[in-house]
Amino acid sequence: MDLGALHNSQGSLSTGAARSDGRLVRVVVPLAVMYNGLLALINAHVMPLGFAHVALVEIGLLFVSLMYLLYRGLSQESLPVVVLVGFFAIVMAYTSVANGMLFVDFFRNVLIIAVFCQLGAMTDGRTVEFVFRICCICVLSVLLVEIFFTKVYEDLLYPALYFTNTRGLEQISFGGSKIFQNAVNIPGRFSFGLSDHRTASLFLEQVSLANFSGVLDVYLVSRFSRIKRFDRILMVSTVILILLTNDSRSMLAFSLICLGGYFVFPKLSNVLRPLVMPIVLCAGALVFLMRPDASGDTLDGRIVLTMKGFLNLDFVELLALNVRVIGNFADSGYIYVINAGTVFGLIAFWLFVTFYPGGQSDDQKRCAFALGIFIFLNMMIGGTAIFSIKVGALIWLLVGYMKFAEGEGKLTALPDHQRQQL
Repeated sequence: MDLGALHNSQGSLSTGAARSDGRLVRVVVPLAVMYNGLLALINAHVMPLGFAHVALVEIGLLFVSLMYLLYRGLSQESLPVVVLVGFFAIVMAYTSVANGMLFVDFFRNVLIIAVFCQLGAMTDGRTVEFVFRICCICVLSVLLVEIFFTKVYEDLLYPALYFTNTRGLEQISFGGSKIFQNAVNIPGRFSFGLSDHRTASLFLEQVSLANFSGVLDVYLVSRFSRIKRFDRILMVSTVILILLTNDSRSMLAFSLICLGGYFVFPKLSNVLRPLVMPIVLCAGALVFLMRPDASGDTLDGRIVLTMKGFLNLDFVELLALNVRVIGNFADSGYIYVINAGTVFGLIAFWLFVTFYPGGQSDDQKRCAFALGIFIFLNMMIGGTAIFSIKVGALIWLLVGYMKFAEGEGKLTALPDHQRQQL
């Protein structure tokens, strides 16, 4: 193998290659973000859908993107992504053999991270801006309908029926409502009182919409000085409206962190990045010590649930020897990762989130610190939602783009004669 052939010059992409990358990203990423809403339309008005239809769409989007990347070829800068995939491929083989069943759940999550990081690394700034703009416009438009014309939203998408048909989740109707039952406001839960339920927009469920606001926060803190005024107003307005109607406590806190972080993150040393996850875990431990009996769908209740999960870890869970029970950890990201990918998988994931993002320019530092806080905070109070393609496609596209956006050059495709040498 000619290793020199793996490294292209750090110049810009050729016009044809850039145009090809842009077309794929402009189609695949918005579809990855919004496909649930489109499928819900079909399910409500055309034909009943099942889990297989949803899985086929997600697999199709991931497969097309992966095949395109393999066709384009990899560069030397792709090594961290290749190592990540290779490591978790070994973990997938190990967990499958150890559990006597094919287990690909977490490897799929890793592929989402790897594929969209690589697409972002090959993508130009105008394409990234277009993708975030179109996703934001679509989500905001449906969100406005959901808030002010809730009955129209329910009749159009019928989220409850969609989750019944595609996830097998039996829905309890509250007053004839057609929204997803988990989006119904729970008495005593934090709320601004501006919506009679937790809004979900095109995502149909409230958690992904909250995470979408977090992704917009990372984008804004990373790119605020470089994007158009229209995009700033559009995305800031969308984040504010989501926070006021979705009632997400964690994303409200994260938005405030990003607001201050815009000025603070560039001043921090990159050596502090590995401390983000330990600091989040220590904060969680402090909450647990102060409120050990907290429970339910509250911020301290979610944190205590995760910390109890750590305390209850045993040898079987640390080595992912019982992956059949990972469904029990849907509300605790750290415990899910350990049970699905071993404790070594959690360490590998922490290392990738910490060290993969660029850290040379101020904007890269903003992106790196905001990403770490977003991921590791979410894993403390949530479960698997941040690994879904709905959230992952956008956030990892941005991370891949930002890594090579500031002075490092974009990754380029291998010329045909170099690809043949591999």
